Amino acid sequence: MAAELLRRIAGDLPADFNTQADAYIADLQSQGDTIASRKASQNALNAFGPLLPEMLGGSADLAGSNLTIWSGSKGISKADANGNYVYYGVREFAMSAIMNGVALHGGFVPYGATFLVFMEYARNAVRMAALMRQRVLFVYTHDSIGLGEDGPTHQPIEQIANLRATPHLDTWRPCDTVESAVAWKSALQRIDGPSALIFSRQNLVHQDRDQAQVEAIAKGGYILSDCDGVPEAIIIATGSEVGIAQDAAAQLTAQGRNVRVVSMPCTEAFERQDAAYQESVLPKSVSARVAVEAAHADYWYKYVGLQGRVVGMTDFGASAPANELFEIYGFTADNVAKQVNELL
Repeated sequence: MAAELLRRIAGDLPADFNTQADAYIADLQSQGDTIASRKASQNALNAFGPLLPEMLGGSADLAGSNLTIWSGSKGISKADANGNYVYYGVREFAMSAIMNGVALHGGFVPYGATFLVFMEYARNAVRMAALMRQRVLFVYTHDSIGLGEDGPTHQPIEQIANLRATPHLDTWRPCDTVESAVAWKSALQRIDGPSALIFSRQNLVHQDRDQAQVEAIAKGGYILSDCDGVPEAIIIATGSEVGIAQDAAAQLTAQGRNVRVVSMPCTEAFERQDAAYQESVLPKSVSARVAVEAAHADYWYKYVGLQGRVVGMTDFGASAPANELFEIYGFTADNVAKQVNELL
């Protein structure tokens, strides 16, 4: 018992954590569920939570929407402090700052959630977590215009680029249940800095992968689907737009084009890989590149170059059903295929 307590205080994960996590991830890949990634996140908590009693969760008055309560969660109250979940109220900054303090204290792995757009209220605390390189897990749901009718006040646009621009912060935007579980696993394993886990409100289509592709998710960017021979063009996507990229690639393949789709759930993890791996995924010889993400467009020019194109957001969104908004702003397979064809 003493050794186990020391392990928790030191922040070490159980010896069999990787084995159990990988078994769970493999099971997800075989199941092939199409669900919202916020639900996939909750499922991952139910899988990993029993292994990690040191996890201390919470939400800024959005627990039911963020889906951060798992089967073993117990709320902390004035009457009973023997719990593992904090109902922070509408206090995004206070929640994030408290998580920083909990991480500095040691013995706990804190995670807390709000809508992605409300990250703005906690921005300084997020920055401090990165500056201090603390293992704090910021969970952000309702990640794009895909949240629909709540409109521009709730639809995040520039927030993901803001997070990615923060040194020492890993930002994950997974495309399905499998990438969501890998994002949680990677964030829990990381001891030299915080992670932002970004999840959708709407359902995301499961993606087929072989074992090598599943293992490559943790590298932050990998080839999800490829062509015979050298690709003419590469489509890079994250989150809900990966399914759109896959559909666009299928259209282009039917037209006789050689197209590769790269899923890039975490650019920071990808950029930590060696040059040979990065070149194998994004060969410099292929200049025809299109990035697709329902977030601020400018970030992606670092990957597509001035010759490439970005299907992204340059406005604040609108109030309408998600499917209508995706059509209006060009997040369709037809438009992505059109962008690739025009480049070629």
